[in-house]
Amino acid sequence: TATAAPEPSHAQGQPPVLRLGDQGPEVTELQLRLRQIGLYAADVDGDYDRRVESAVGTYQLTRVILSDESGVYGGATRTSLESETSQP
Repeated sequence: TATAAPEPSHAQGQPPVLRLGDQGPEVTELQLRLRQIGLYAADVDGDYDRRVESAVGTYQLTRVILSDESGVYGGATRTSLESETSQP
């Protein structure tokens, strides 16, 4: 029986906190949302790499989001970005 790749860590029923090294459809959605506001121009490949981390950090600085670790897509960052962008 094949086992699925581990999901990013998150509480039951809560959206995952995404950070450097995470992969998957949640990261793809993040990349597309960052692209909508002009902060991400690299490949949309579902890989939370340094370019995604940098774009998230820039977004946090420009929106003064201090409750999430810099470059980490946590709850406050997600809520803000989702309010500014449309579902990809």
